[in-house]
Amino acid sequence: MLYVLLQPFARHISVLNLLNYITFRAAAAFVSALLVCFVFGPAIIRRLRAMSVHQVVRAGTPDSHAGKGTTPTMGGLIILLATFLPVLLWARLDNRYVLLAVAVTVWMGAIGFLDDYLKLKQKREGKKNEGLVERYKLAGQVLCGLGLGTYLLLDPISTLPGASTTLPFFKYVLVVPAVAWAAWLYIPWVTFILTGVSNAVNLTDGLDGLSSGLVAIAVLTLGLFAYLLGRVDASRYLQLFYLPGAGELTVFCAAVVGACIGFLWYNAHPAQVFMGDTGSLALGGAVGAIAILLKSEFLLLIVGAVFVAETLSVIIQRTVFKYRRRRYGLAYAQQHRVFRRAPLHHHFEMIGWPETQVVVRFWIIGVLCAILALSTLKLR
Repeated sequence: MLYVLLQPFARHISVLNLLNYITFRAAAAFVSALLVCFVFGPAIIRRLRAMSVHQVVRAGTPDSHAGKGTTPTMGGLIILLATFLPVLLWARLDNRYVLLAVAVTVWMGAIGFLDDYLKLKQKREGKKNEGLVERYKLAGQVLCGLGLGTYLLLDPISTLPGASTTLPFFKYVLVVPAVAWAAWLYIPWVTFILTGVSNAVNLTDGLDGLSSGLVAIAVLTLGLFAYLLGRVDASRYLQLFYLPGAGELTVFCAAVVGACIGFLWYNAHPAQVFMGDTGSLALGGAVGAIAILLKSEFLLLIVGAVFVAETLSVIIQRTVFKYRRRRYGLAYAQQHRVFRRAPLHHHFEMIGWPETQVVVRFWIIGVLCAILALSTLKLR
């Protein structure tokens, strides 16, 4: 918005020419997101605490988490506010990359908010805190993926085919359907990525600061890719496909990173507030949308390796448990689990790692994965 309002005066006020630089507006979005968290965060937390919007501790979590039931949740509202205000101020709102990323984040955040709201309502009515029925939540995520996939297929936002993606470590390799009708498979592909990533971030949100820190690392990495892919010179030098307009996603990514770091001020152990599904689904949707828009879905296997491991731990745990229960009985299945508890972060808690140690070590792994992802820029 500031770009549109102030750019006409740049010829008279030279300092306003800074608005032409994505790097300046990205830095401004990052700082603005931090300020929004620091200014509005305490008021939102006080309001959530007054409304008794408390965390619902998931079944199967370690006993050390029992006291967290008194910590307010729905702190994802802070993240959403700290993301969208800076984007509104500093991003070019005529850029379809930004508009689509914002739309997906809002949609996923709305699903999470509805889930958190229903949990609060059910708690007040003395009912079991189940929130939004799982199949309805999944339906909302799938609908978002179908909408994004259909839009990108029918109206591509770059010079590349709508139904296409790229591969890490390969220069100028574009994966496209071999036959025309197979292009429609791109829609379920986008749906799978978006649904999978949003649920993966949601599963990872189980320890103080874990999910927000990992998302900040992943989105910062994707933001660097967005900036490079959106520059003719940088993309040519690094042998990447040039995506006109993709650089504007850097501003969105910077706002998300700033919102996550600002939220960590309140979410670091011991947490004053949890993001809830409002935040985790929104952040997962943002990560998935950025990767899809940049044609870098396979890069998520590297930059989001921790999220992948957390999801696989749940899938493996449930699959093996069901098989052993059917084959050997319930008692045997309960005594012979693959992990002490799933998701993976709870397994390490159960073997003796303190919560803060698990979080910091997972962050370190996230940073290493980010460095590996960045190395794909030259290892081609």
